[in-house]
Amino acid sequence: MAAAVTQVVSSLTADSAADAAGTAATPVAAAAAVAAPTGSQAQVSKAALAAKLLSLSGVFAVHKPKGPTSAELLNRLKERLLAEAGMPSPEWNKRQRQTLKIGHGGTLDSAAQGVLVVGIGRGTKMLTSMLSGSKRYIAIGELGKATDTLDSTGKVTDEKPYDKITQEDIEGILQKFTGNIMQVPPLYSALKKDGQRLSTLMKRGEAVEARPARLVTVYGISLLRFQPPLFTLDVECGGGFYIRSLVNDIGKELSSCAHVLELTRTKQGPFTLEEHALPEDRWTIDDIAQSLEHCTSLLPDESASKKPKSEKCSDQALSYECITLRETKREEDQIKTL
Repeated sequence: MAAAVTQVVSSLTADSAADAAGTAATPVAAAAAVAAPTGSQAQVSKAALAAKLLSLSGVFAVHKPKGPTSAELLNRLKERLLAEAGMPSPEWNKRQRQTLKIGHGGTLDSAAQGVLVVGIGRGTKMLTSMLSGSKRYIAIGELGKATDTLDSTGKVTDEKPYDKITQEDIEGILQKFTGNIMQVPPLYSALKKDGQRLSTLMKRGEAVEARPARLVTVYGISLLRFQPPLFTLDVECGGGFYIRSLVNDIGKELSSCAHVLELTRTKQGPFTLEEHALPEDRWTIDDIAQSLEHCTSLLPDESASKKPKSEKCSDQALSYECITLRETKREEDQIKTL
């Protein structure tokens, strides 16, 4: 393994000041020469990091900010880890058997932020079974305007008055959206038709038929704040549930319209935003290794103690990437949460 990893390492030129021929070293220069690592030492350090990176296996969480898609954020994470470990290198390209597997479960749209669960190594095979638990969101909706995407990134398609809507009106209808309910998913979504995302087809201007309503689960929903036209919801739901559709339906139920202004996922499975999601400045091999150790205790016993087995994707949102330097492959199922 050590020999294999050594081939992965990129050559680093870190010549010591003491190696310069014909130069009389001052005390300061001599001290710097002793402290500075040689090229071979740097290679050994990078080889150790590469070995540690390739040995990482399990599930952890990162904090996704607004802006990038979940896939873009995953690529950013991958690049950070490869760069830290001194990969890629020409030698790495030749070793196709050594792959770094990394994937995410439960897609968040670019406008959303919050917990994104990531699997690395054999952990990629745990994502589907691991993420069958509930998800929790804080959503800010805006009354009076409907958009084609059902959120703030879309074009306004309708406007209706909302001045007569009260806090009691909103609280009075929330029970209708609790429990096992039927929900129509958005047209702008990761659901697929003929292998292509509906959102991609919509952006091309192609005609897309609305999907039939399907059974979803809402474990709890409460109104946290109402400052017209804005209202804030705390929602705990199961997989395959769309917060955008919920806010849109609430607007219709109030004889008005509404769209999602802001969305934050605060919990996914056992992972919470405050306790477990690593910010980008902690996307290091050591920090992720520590997070994996901590997160192992959060997993069900059967997931934590047994080697995960490959299984087919169900209705859980799952993105999986097997990363080599020759090719990058991503398989995504047809159900995304948002």
